Amino acid sequence: MKIYTKKGDKGSTSLIGGVKVSKNNERIHAYGTVDELNSFLGVVRDAYKEPVAQEVLNKIQNNLFTVGSHLAAHPEKNKMKLPDISEEDIVLLEKEIDRMNEILPELTNFILPGGNLASSYCHVARCVCRRAERLTVGLGEHEQVEPLMIKYLNRLSDYLFVLARKISFDAGAEEIKWMP
Repeated sequence: MKIYTKKGDKGSTSLIGGVKVSKNNERIHAYGTVDELNSFLGVVRDAYKEPVAQEVLNKIQNNLFTVGSHLAAHPEKNKMKLPDISEEDIVLLEKEIDRMNEILPELTNFILPGGNLASSYCHVARCVCRRAERLTVGLGEHEQVEPLMIKYLNRLSDYLFVLARKISFDAGAEEIKWMP
């Protein structure tokens, strides 16, 4: 399989379902940002070797491919059966947030992103996740978007915030409070 097809050389690409759109299309921005998020999560996974986080991050990365495939599919023309995100995927994130929060000190202030390199990458991933969520919400304002995709991205950003704190905590890094 060749990696280059030359079909996008003039600034267009095809969605799943065969519809050609500009590479500047909202749908392309949404799934491109989900792909960017997935790449940052690969960096986090490479930097933070805690076994439970490794397993959860692997599941999340697979789920992000699912989210991306739905965003890359034309809502009416796609005939391909795509995997789904389920409520159980969201519940996993919530359980992990709760599990980590049991260990972490109570959060009483806003904190500055950072702590160590792995935590900083996790904060970047959280910000990219929020952007992916905003772009997906924007797309959903005038095109069909599965509501669970938005809910998943919303909960994922919460998970990434708590994971960033957990990474710092495990490293013994101080959380720096925002001082307005």
